[in-house]
Amino acid sequence: MNCLIVVNAYIKNKSQKMQAERIAEELRLLGAECEVAENINLSQISGGKAIGKNCDCCIFLDKDKASARLFEKRRIRLFNSAKAIEICDDKMITHIELLNHGIPMPDSLYAPLCYYPDAEIPEKFLNGVAELGFPLIAKLCYGSLGSGVFKIENKAELRDFEEQNKLRAHFYQKFIGHGSEDIRVIVIGGKYVCAMKRRNEHDFRSNVEQGGVGEKYTADEQLIELCEKVASVLQRDYCGIDVLTDFDGKRYICEVNSNAFFAEAERVCGVNIAKKYAELIIASKNT
Repeated sequence: MNCLIVVNAYIKNKSQKMQAERIAEELRLLGAECEVAENINLSQISGGKAIGKNCDCCIFLDKDKASARLFEKRRIRLFNSAKAIEICDDKMITHIELLNHGIPMPDSLYAPLCYYPDAEIPEKFLNGVAELGFPLIAKLCYGSLGSGVFKIENKAELRDFEEQNKLRAHFYQKFIGHGSEDIRVIVIGGKYVCAMKRRNEHDFRSNVEQGGVGEKYTADEQLIELCEKVASVLQRDYCGIDVLTDFDGKRYICEVNSNAFFAEAERVCGVNIAKKYAELIIASKNT
């Protein structure tokens, strides 16, 4: 089996490079040929120069939606699919896709698109957002590793944030629990693999890249069932699901990451996540 792992051409994050190398290592141990390449020349699909010309499958560790679709045009199996990548790339679209499936999520309010820098923010919109209660969470629709997520403490901060970001796709969510901690659940091939609790003593965002630290978490059947359902609805081969818990113990799906970094989860859970992902990829050849 000939596998290609695609990463972004402008990559700076060491975690993404490590992710690609770990998956490649496990694929080779299972007998596959594997190449790690940047998303360059993917558009040359008819001149014989495109990377991955003879690959059987592609593990797409990027958010370049056009490149992902080009691979599928060449009938190359993607992990995850282009559609799955697109849905996960936009946090609000992820939220919308999960609606009407009995999946608990924080109350959310999408900001209307604005095309004019001099446009005046409607007071009735600000009042509607304020009904979520303060503090509340503001999220840019596009962002990774905790970037683009902000805590808004009052109406003045809300007005200021909306004014600064009205030309960018964003939305607001009810603040759940006390912040600074969540549960990251890894699901591969629709099945629960492991979970860790992430805590951050210095930031309301629990992301490891923002200073959060993970510890092994023993998931109960309810949490496993919830996360497997999320992965099924979104048709994910692999994903990391972030779960929030309120003061009454109720859980909410916060975000779903199509290419969630797994180094910390492997470390604290003692699970070879890269191997399990590689096994799924190898098994797909016979399906």
